Amino acid sequence: MSQTSTAPAHVVGIDYGTLSGRAVVVRVHDGAELGSAVSTYRHGVMDSVLAATGSPLPSDWALQVPSDYIEVLREAVPAAIRAAGIDPASVIGVGTDFTACTMVPVTADGTPLNELPGLADRPHAYVKLWRHHAAQGQADRINKLAADRGEAWLARYGGLISSEWEFAKGLQLLEEDPQLYERMDHWVEAADWIVWQLTGTYVRNACSAGYKGILQDGAYPDPDFLAALNPDFAGFVAEKLEHPIGRLGSSAGTLSDQAAAWTGLPAGIAVAVGNVDAHVCAPAAGAVAPGQMAAIMGTSTCHVMSAEHLREVPGMCGVVDGGIVDGLYGYEAGQSGVGDIFGWFTKHFVPAELSEEAAARGLSVHELLTEQAAREEVGAHGLLALDWQSGNRSVLVDHELSGLLVGLTLATRPHEVYRSLLEATAFGTRTIVEAFGASGVPVTEFIAAGGLLKNRFLMQVYADVLGMPISVIGSDQGPALGSAIHAAVAAGAYPHVRDAAAAMGRIKRNEYLPDPVRAEAYSVLYAEYTALHDYFGRGGNNVMRRLKALKRSAHEVREVPA
Repeated sequence: MSQTSTAPAHVVGIDYGTLSGRAVVVRVHDGAELGSAVSTYRHGVMDSVLAATGSPLPSDWALQVPSDYIEVLREAVPAAIRAAGIDPASVIGVGTDFTACTMVPVTADGTPLNELPGLADRPHAYVKLWRHHAAQGQADRINKLAADRGEAWLARYGGLISSEWEFAKGLQLLEEDPQLYERMDHWVEAADWIVWQLTGTYVRNACSAGYKGILQDGAYPDPDFLAALNPDFAGFVAEKLEHPIGRLGSSAGTLSDQAAAWTGLPAGIAVAVGNVDAHVCAPAAGAVAPGQMAAIMGTSTCHVMSAEHLREVPGMCGVVDGGIVDGLYGYEAGQSGVGDIFGWFTKHFVPAELSEEAAARGLSVHELLTEQAAREEVGAHGLLALDWQSGNRSVLVDHELSGLLVGLTLATRPHEVYRSLLEATAFGTRTIVEAFGASGVPVTEFIAAGGLLKNRFLMQVYADVLGMPISVIGSDQGPALGSAIHAAVAAGAYPHVRDAAAAMGRIKRNEYLPDPVRAEAYSVLYAEYTALHDYFGRGGNNVMRRLKALKRSAHEVREVPA
């Protein structure tokens, strides 16, 4: 640690999630979390109607309002400083992370298009959140063309580009609102846009550019490829996307006077290059060595790990040189729905008497269902589910897929369905872990982080399904702590993210150990899961895609004016 002042130095990590932003004040020399605050986005996620007009949005859209992100700086950061009880002058750096791929269309000075006069009623003028899946058609075309042309970069993404990513969403914008596309000067990751607002300087982070922006070996897909998708898309990289890249842990600039006024922090302190919420969590969990997989488990799950060698893993979200820790290849995979699936079930399929029982006992519905489910033996419910309510990110990379539940009878009870959903997400994670191992990137330690850690039964299910110990992060605020670690490096307090992680990170090793009897029973269920997975996900039966098409057709008929 190169910070030499005797007074304690602090950094602020700001984690931008799907529904809110959280600021955490962290002590530099030991990673102690001294205070935090949350700011909920006023507009939330717009996935059914456009807030400005009340107009309905098409299926699979998910938008946000960028001004909500600024409110996090105004509200959460000063509140966190107050909660920590520190002098703001002791803060030496700020780090941020964001959901990804979350894209902001802006003018040359960074103004979001929705803030321009006359554009508030145009859906494509807003932020496209990571879970905006309406660009699947564009993603399918990108994948087919790349495969037909033998594009070398495609294998770096497991053979498929996601509809969540920069190119598919950018192509959708061009084809559905070409006038807005023309007015847009930059197609910016929200992770970079918020750093731009803090510093006044636009720096594109290496993590997002590599994983979500198809930047491999210093190059993007070439203009000929883009023109083959759409002639007007030929200049997408040069005109809208390409920008200088900042390495993770480096400084993107210093806090501007305006941002200092928003946050109450000193102007001129270091602001770290932006980062992705899952990837930034790895150092906070101590997952900086080859073979350590960090699973950030929340509404969705992102699996990240580093390795010394470059390998092609089918269905991975990407492999990027320096994408997690500088000097190592960073790998990413993920599940589009995890906590979201559990929440969906408890919101829509739990009878009133269970909700009343939970309330009477001072429990959440999740806690009551977990308690009931934990009494059952493996397989006693006779159920098996596919965890695709939000599509499949890895290893199939197909958001046209949907959830499935097999084995329902008139005797099936809510807690049994709930348990089958918990198990399905664990089976999905095992599918990912096995894909990495089969490709020469073995997982030697599995480290869990995120909000779902509070469900200890769920964590034990994962240990039993994976058949390996599970370590857990020693912080409830992993991404924010990871952002603070990067802030400390950007400010010069540590020479490398690995050094900062060793001093500031938190990990509890082997917190959950697999039970051999349950692990064997789960392997039997997992074989059945794999059979369903491959049948519905690899072309054995495309009924899920056909049903999605019928749903879209029905919506289009309903939306035609009388």
